[in-house]
Parts: sequence; structure tokens; C-alpha cells
Amino acid sequence: MRLNKYIAQAGVCSRRKADELTLAGKVKINGAVMKTPGYDVQEGDVVVVDGKPVDAPEKAAYYALNKPAGYITTTSDEKDRPTVLSLLTDVTARVYPVGRLDGPTRGLLLLTNDGDLSYHIAHPSQKVWKTYIAVVAGHVTKDEVWALRNGVDIGDKKKTAPAQVTVLKEKGDQTTLEIRIHEGRNRQVRRMCKAVGHTVLDLQRTAVGDIALGRLREGTYRRLTPAEVEYLKNC
Repeated sequence: MRLNKYIAQAGVCSRRKADELTLAGKVKINGAVMKTPGYDVQEGDVVVVDGKPVDAPEKAAYYALNKPAGYITTTSDEKDRPTVLSLLTDVTARVYPVGRLDGPTRGLLLLTNDGDLSYHIAHPSQKVWKTYIAVVAGHVTKDEVWALRNGVDIGDKKKTAPAQVTVLKEKGDQTTLEIRIHEGRNRQVRRMCKAVGHTVLDLQRTAVGDIALGRLREGTYRRLTPAEVEYLKNC
């Protein structure tokens, strides 16, 4: 198996990043630095990336999880908080979250050991739309919706990319918004709403591209279908 594919299927990074690491001299094969991205990994080869041994790739696995609030989107946590991986009770493959949802945010989270697919979905240049339902405090005006649609300053020295924003419901002093973005900045939807003067009271991601949360119960997960995997690879 070609070296970059071996590293990607082991869940370390994308093939492109694997090539970069190899050319930078950060990949070793059997103790020797390997700078040839096209190297064909043989059975018994010991592959080390950036000082960490890489186990032989497992069969590709793809899951959709309905993340409850309170779970951390990491593989481990120094504060001993529950992680999303603890919910995958019968998954033996070493899968990793694709992107992140912050602790209080609920909803659809994809997990895989396919580094190429993870990169494709998470990287903003690919423009894979993520759909959120946000309940915010206060009445959201037309001018504020316009601002969210056209980009706001969330403190990163660069406005957010244009978003798709729809007011779904107004009830009392709360507004429910559907917000679709293709970027993945830290806590982006919360910061966007704050930029126009509204605190997010509840946030749920309902879709990644055309992969929807549907009727998947909170705290449960399912395998992606072959058609869904193929869609994500090509969207």
C-alpha cells in the first residue's frame, strides 16, 4: 500500500498531509527517515509519523452519532469529562470525530478512521455545508439576519463566509434560526450570534451536507450506508 494511503487509512491525517510530513522528514520506515511519498509499505514495516508509531490500517469505518450535550469531541480529556467515544459501546475500530462540536452543542457528529474523508469534510475549502438549529435570546431583526448571511466579525481578523440563515420561529423573547455554514471555526455559530447581539440558548447540528440526523435518538449511533459514504467522498 502506498505510504500516504497507509497513513491516511490509519486515521493519522489526509494523504496530502501525509505527503507533506514525508517530504519534511517526519516519517520513518523501520527506523530510517523516508522522504519518498510513493514508497510502497510492505508487511512487517514499522511506520512512525512525527515520533508516533502507526499501526496497520483497519478496515474503513464510518458512523453517525447523535451527540448529547455534555460530551467532549476528543479522544481523551485531561479533566476526565466524558468523550463522544465513550458512547460507541460496540465499535471496535479506532474511529475519530470529524471536526468538533463544543460540549453544550448537540446533534450530528460523524466519526471515521478514514483520514482522507475526514479532511475532505472538515476543511473549509471543500465547502461542505453544516446545518444547525440555534435557539437564541431576543428578537432577531432583518438587519441582523442580513449581517449573518453576509459575514460578521467574530474576532478572527476575518469575517465569516456567507451563510444561509432562516428565521424558523419566534416565541416570546426567543428566536429559532436555521444556520448553514461551510466553515469550521471554533464555536463559530455561537460567536456569529453573539456578534449580532444574541446569546445561543440551545444549539443542535442537524446535517452535514445531505447526511441528516433524522430520527437517530440522542446518544445513539449508526453506520453510514455505502451510498452516504460515496456521497461524502464526492460532495
